[in-house]
Amino acid sequence: MQFEFTDLIAGYVSNFNESEKTFTLTTSDKREFTVVLGDTTFARLLRNLDEPYQDATGNMYSLLKQDGRMAFVFGIFYPQVDGEYSFEAKQIDFPERELGKFRFEESNWWANQAKSICDFFIRAQFPDGDINYEKYRTAVSLGGKAEKNSFRQETDTISRMIYGMASAFMLTGEDRFLEVAEKGVEYLKKHMRFYDIDENVVYWYHGIDVDENGMEKKIFTSEFGDDYDAIPMYEQIYALAGPMQTYRVNGDPGILRDAELTIDLFDRFFKDTKGEGYYSHIDPVLLSPASDSLGANKLKKNWNSVGDHAPAYLINLYLATEDEKYKKFLEYTFDTITSHFPDYEHSPFVNERFFDDWSHDLTWGWQQDRAVVGHNLKIAWNLMRFHSICPKESYEAFAKHIAEVMPQVGMDVQRFGWYDVMERKLRGNEEYYHFAWHDRKAWWQQEQGILAYEILYGIFKNEEYLKYARESAAFYNTYFLDYEDGDVYFNVLANGLPYLLGTERKKGSHSKSAYHSVELAYLAATYTNLLNTRKPLTLWFKPQVNGFKDNILRVQPDILPQGSVKIDKVWIGDKEWTKFDADKMTVELPAVEYRPKIKVVVVPKN
Repeated sequence: MQFEFTDLIAGYVSNFNESEKTFTLTTSDKREFTVVLGDTTFARLLRNLDEPYQDATGNMYSLLKQDGRMAFVFGIFYPQVDGEYSFEAKQIDFPERELGKFRFEESNWWANQAKSICDFFIRAQFPDGDINYEKYRTAVSLGGKAEKNSFRQETDTISRMIYGMASAFMLTGEDRFLEVAEKGVEYLKKHMRFYDIDENVVYWYHGIDVDENGMEKKIFTSEFGDDYDAIPMYEQIYALAGPMQTYRVNGDPGILRDAELTIDLFDRFFKDTKGEGYYSHIDPVLLSPASDSLGANKLKKNWNSVGDHAPAYLINLYLATEDEKYKKFLEYTFDTITSHFPDYEHSPFVNERFFDDWSHDLTWGWQQDRAVVGHNLKIAWNLMRFHSICPKESYEAFAKHIAEVMPQVGMDVQRFGWYDVMERKLRGNEEYYHFAWHDRKAWWQQEQGILAYEILYGIFKNEEYLKYARESAAFYNTYFLDYEDGDVYFNVLANGLPYLLGTERKKGSHSKSAYHSVELAYLAATYTNLLNTRKPLTLWFKPQVNGFKDNILRVQPDILPQGSVKIDKVWIGDKEWTKFDADKMTVELPAVEYRPKIKVVVVPKN
């Protein structure tokens, strides 16, 4: 190496020598670097959104004396005359306030983060405080302004924002979030939903364009490049994400009915009734997956068409109803994934795209023979959710294999965090799996890594899983939070600096809304509190009158290991309520003619 360059090293501190101003930093994969402190080196403690700057320069030496403390060291590599190099620290970030006490494991960390993110989107979309979805725009700038010269309202991005708002209400009980969620659901119903009387199914428009006079133009088929002029399964799936999380809160029967009719659409027109799984696209005229007009998407199956049901809406639909048919639907999707996605004879990554007969499609579009790291992690995460109510050795073995191999091929062991799209196979004399385009890290893929290892640790108590969960959460919370404008960045460079070019500069786009970031907050709060640190979790609900079937509210925050949690206390308004089944996680609703606001405290058992 004959040049200097700036980079990040993440790891664990040891061997601090105050007189020489050096310490050792050991990476996740146990490589050691000597770090030199300079006269201008400064340090910070991790802070959440809406928290003030947390300087740690004054006590930096005392922190470095604590062997095993996690640190992110941003510095400069300098070549030396002996052919070696030195690494001089310029900035050090400490995720722990005390040794072993990570800030993101504080009981309210994730709830506060969800609150801040959702407030950002409320300010961006409804700056005058009037929750009017006619003003909603898909595109939101870095600074938090809806781009009014862009008239597009995409169904999925509205639904994703609704999900975030409903989740923020569940974590905080603050009514403005539920108002935004419920008004969003009604807007989707009125403007984006199409009920086909002849077929008795519901499907959802790609979006609408609203001009300066308030006139709207329906956009039926997708206008996203990969799916142009077709009805892609994933858009129909994510149209249900926000409404279904809202249904968990309010029990609106109309939401349940729309979900049932959309699932009918899936089963009648997307499902491979002669084989297995679901097709990725159907044409808009015949509602057929076999139409020649679909081009490269004709009779194809992929991760989204099979795997996205569970996290987007189906697990929440089951949690809200405990209807056996939704459990069977979940089992069908997970059995399909477990049967067809592993390809470990050829690659450490799953295969994600398939022909009609489940043979591998390695020539499709941008994906070719490439892997999305986050999809591998997402499989492990969701398998372990469902495994708690439908245990199978195949699910456990598949998830554990992913958990073992992904840090070796998809994780940045030098800096922490998870990469994006990678080549699935080595070529020639390659030793490392190559990046498809870049070594950037997307916010949503960090979510998959955090949640996968959080739930794996919660179930199996393997310390290695906790290590990866903490490393993933530490990188995300150190580098993705935008303290200046709010929300989180779309992408950061491998070294943690935000990448602010093109659509990845934006906070709202076809790909980004208040979904993955708040889904992470909601479920990280659940897994951290109930399975890891064993602290209470407070949830809020506001049922409609005669909304939930049999007047029973189901409050399980996620599918968790059976017998691991229970209800501790319930309040309706400011009065304690005792009509609940602690172990079944159900609350008998009062027979009142108004919407009660219900606070439920869930605790780990034993």
